Amino acid sequence: MRRLDVLIVRELFGPWAFGVAIFTVLIMAGTYLFKLTDYVVQGIGIGTIIELTVLLLPGIMAKTFPMAVLLATLLAFGRLSSDSEVVAIKACGTSLVRVMVPVAVFGFCVALLAFLFNEILVPNASLRATVIQQEIAKKIEVKSQRPTFYPVYEENRLTALVTARDFNFARRALSDAVIITFDSRGGFSFTLFANELIYTDDKDWKIRGGGRVQSYDGTFFANLSGDVWPTQVPKQTFTPKQLLAGNLKDLDALSMGQIREQIENARANPQFDRGQLANLEFGYWNKVAVPLAALIYALVGAPLGVRNHRTSAASGFWLSVIIIFAYMMLANFMAIYAQGGVLPSWVASFLPLALGLTVGAVAIKLKNS
Repeated sequence: MRRLDVLIVRELFGPWAFGVAIFTVLIMAGTYLFKLTDYVVQGIGIGTIIELTVLLLPGIMAKTFPMAVLLATLLAFGRLSSDSEVVAIKACGTSLVRVMVPVAVFGFCVALLAFLFNEILVPNASLRATVIQQEIAKKIEVKSQRPTFYPVYEENRLTALVTARDFNFARRALSDAVIITFDSRGGFSFTLFANELIYTDDKDWKIRGGGRVQSYDGTFFANLSGDVWPTQVPKQTFTPKQLLAGNLKDLDALSMGQIREQIENARANPQFDRGQLANLEFGYWNKVAVPLAALIYALVGAPLGVRNHRTSAASGFWLSVIIIFAYMMLANFMAIYAQGGVLPSWVASFLPLALGLTVGAVAIKLKNS
């Protein structure tokens, strides 16, 4: 049986690598090619374009890993069945259920690889890509700004609100920044106005260009000069990376831990938009559900790949595209239901996997008979 397992895994690996390459190119071209071409026309350097392209690839590849498993199983088992090797395997007394063991192991290994890839490499690459795109936007349009709003929590209590006219992550600077602080009872305390806040190498925020501080009740007011931080306003400990993460809409740039931090902050704020909270929770569970799709694709694709001799090998590619499209449509509907509060976020994330597993089980049973 070990020889059979090795045979099947070898049969799967080549088409899987091919699938990763072709799906990555297709998604990259369909999603970013026009934007990158526009950057070139706008005079952005080719070095920056290449760097941005390289940084965008990990996020795409993490999604194509599971997709490629479906293509690999369809092509591999299509070839095995067309060469009558599936018939030979069954003639030796080996059931299709037993053949699914190495397929499931391969799918699980790809799922684990995709999860680690998505947790370790993708967040930093996507974050850097976001920063580069912000810098490009500022070069193309000088007046381009990034208004920022960030709530600060300590022990599930809102302690401050930070707003700024513009946030420059590369310079680690907030322009026209306002920090509103709250007392232990949740009432307004002091407000700090600063022309610019700079995050220094000492991991500390410094005031640049002066500012002022005043109490909410109007009994205290003071102008600030230099980088002296007023004692009335607690020192802020959030980092530029946390500030950027709190304003990101692309959850690829966040790890599960960072998304969980955003969720905890949102839950501690009763006025936080429930739909946005559901979107964060859906994105959190998707960090697990999307890689696990590799296992489901493997169990669905293998039995569907077993076909008669007259079926064209090209049908495997088109069938994989149709199944992936259907899965993505279902996942998008689940996201809408989660945001609308119709389904819990974790149910919406894992329901497509459960349905896919059911389809795979039925297909295996039918092909095994």
